[in-house]
Amino acid sequence: MAESGLIIVDKPADWTSHDVVGKMRRIAGTRRVGHAGTLDPMATGVLVIGVEKATRLLGHLALTEKVYEATIRLGVTTNTDDAEGEVIATAATDGVTAEAVRKGIEALTGRIMQVPPQVSAIKVNGERAYKRARAGEEVELAARPVTVYDFAVESIDGPDIRATIRCSSGTYIRALARDLGAALGVGGHLTSLRRTRVGPYDLSLARTIEELAGECVVLPIGAAVSAAFPRRDVTAEEARVVSHGGRLPSAGLGKGPIGVFGPDGELLALVEEQGRTARPLAVFAG
Repeated sequence: MAESGLIIVDKPADWTSHDVVGKMRRIAGTRRVGHAGTLDPMATGVLVIGVEKATRLLGHLALTEKVYEATIRLGVTTNTDDAEGEVIATAATDGVTAEAVRKGIEALTGRIMQVPPQVSAIKVNGERAYKRARAGEEVELAARPVTVYDFAVESIDGPDIRATIRCSSGTYIRALARDLGAALGVGGHLTSLRRTRVGPYDLSLARTIEELAGECVVLPIGAAVSAAFPRRDVTAEEARVVSHGGRLPSAGLGKGPIGVFGPDGELLALVEEQGRTARPLAVFAG
């Protein structure tokens, strides 16, 4: 059975994130496996898998920023905002200029309000939006705030725009494709997507399913936390307190999460600072 830690998978196309979890359960030899941040079946790239105790990190890691390489095709609108959906409209793109693309991208950069795709996993009255949409129902989803830190065009080849996008958790890249096409008056959808980074974990750490089947490479839980969050080393007495779920005095490291390590270097807990105290979010000791 694999040790507690993270496995950084280079997800193949046409696999769901759940497919990857199922495969990794067999490779790692444990049922206690989860993932941080879903990738659509069409997408490839970095999928962070947690094993054993590290599954408790996943909710916190899912909130970190992400980087994608995307291809947006203008002039074609689909019902899913990506290449997996049905074409619902087409338009000529001859009149779209590079300057217009630049202005459209500029409007989609920074703190924006984004309406998620109708075919998404967001729940509407307790049911996934994609289930309602695929049943033919018109799903109305509320716009929500996301942050696009960088939206850099790498090339424009006819109707296809290749871009690198760095964004906050919860940002839908196919919604950016949809909204850019709409702003340009020709429609648009996502034709390819590769996630190259989740927080500090990038493709240099990622392994294919085939590689992991040969050698299951696990980033130990302590190293994983040190890479992703501020680190706090505590005394033996503070270690005893936090290991039993007690609070520590704040150390001025920010709200958190903050990784707390004992005198022997063992990961003890994740904490968040609230005023003068640091409250445990998850305890790993024992």
